[in-house]
Amino acid sequence: MKSFLITGDRSGSGKTSITLGISAVLAREYKVQPFKVAMDYIDPSYLTGVTGRMCRNLDSYVMSEEQLRASYDNARADADIAVIEGVRGLYEGSDALADTGSTAEVAKMLDQNVIMVLNARSITRSAAAIVKGFCDFDPAIKIKGIILNQIISENHREKATIAIEKTTGIPVIGAIPRYEKMGLTMRHLGLIPYLEGKGDAEFIKRVDKVAEIVGNNVDMDALLSIAGDIPSPSKKPDIFRAKSDCDIKVGVAVDEAFNFYYNDIFDILPSLGAEVVRFSPIHDRLPDADGYIFGGGYPEMFAGELEANDKMREAVREVSRNGTPIYAECGGLIYLTDEIVLKEGWEGRTADETFGLAGVFKGKTRMPTKRVIGYVNGVSDSRSPMGAGSFSGHEFHHSDVILADDTHYSYRLSRGKGIKDGLDGAVSHNTLASYTHLHPVASYEMFKNFTEKMRSQ
Repeated sequence: MKSFLITGDRSGSGKTSITLGISAVLAREYKVQPFKVAMDYIDPSYLTGVTGRMCRNLDSYVMSEEQLRASYDNARADADIAVIEGVRGLYEGSDALADTGSTAEVAKMLDQNVIMVLNARSITRSAAAIVKGFCDFDPAIKIKGIILNQIISENHREKATIAIEKTTGIPVIGAIPRYEKMGLTMRHLGLIPYLEGKGDAEFIKRVDKVAEIVGNNVDMDALLSIAGDIPSPSKKPDIFRAKSDCDIKVGVAVDEAFNFYYNDIFDILPSLGAEVVRFSPIHDRLPDADGYIFGGGYPEMFAGELEANDKMREAVREVSRNGTPIYAECGGLIYLTDEIVLKEGWEGRTADETFGLAGVFKGKTRMPTKRVIGYVNGVSDSRSPMGAGSFSGHEFHHSDVILADDTHYSYRLSRGKGIKDGLDGAVSHNTLASYTHLHPVASYEMFKNFTEKMRSQ
């Protein structure tokens, strides 16, 4: 099979839109398996949407090389082409002097041929200097092709292309004209999730337009010719092998408000003997299950609809009080508080507005507040339904959760903010809710503990 990685020279290079377009065009003829470097939800939702295959996250900060390769091999097993979108600039990671958490580290772990998207706005010969610098910085990175972005004329494209190819020997396989329509609708943490936007005809037209522009301006044959030939995996990695006789059911909240999941979880849970039952806190009644998971998302954008489904809110409170295990992350944490206060001025509000939520935890959420984003390291105590142990994850939010003073926090963070002062993972009965997002492969043992807690109730 073919596999390649698309990176950028910086954040804002245009790699997300270009990767989206390339994936959409290739998916018309091939089975394309998308991947995204780092812990991110929005870009993967688009790559999932245009390829029809669940995008997987590859994060070398939270995942070991073995775990990362297992996720890669599992997802690409029956694909024709694997497309990996990088994060930020090629060499950006968690450390100033090391590869940790960077696109470069993943490229080397998986021995990928790299296509670099270069923001060529207002530069021609300088573009060659940038490419040469990226190549010389780490010769172990196999940069095999360049896609220019923000090109304003044929003369601009020609000069930049000649400069790059004559200086570095690396072919320019695409040149994207400067189009306003290459931008996708933004939200406070990034793009609007694909699941939320796909019902809007104008939104889909914008996504289709991106694919059209990229398809018309990137040489797909040249791209595939320089992509790496990677042997297909011989067998499914052990942690992804679903049990034939699942003995428990786990309800997973998936709808417009809750759709931030690392898609490996939908393989990991069945491998632990748990049948996944998807449900909507906006539209449905709570299904019968042995445990529940509320992922992240934008519950603040659907606060009125969530409040209106009082049967769901009452049922969630009841099952939590009865000791049914519940795990919630970020948006899920918000939903389990008493209420959310959306401040005057946010999204055009003329006054503060308050909406009732599930009320598992005594306290409220306020929004918006200063953005919090970054990696998290911590330890969990034995009161958590996820079990005791150490973990790494990620947090990103624009809200504050203020809980009762007597709340027990099972997470102690050595890196990251959490709910307050390095404390995270609020616990009530067998419910745990945190700002920390866990990758299900990196935190496999914690999800295993969660399923064992479901069996013991």
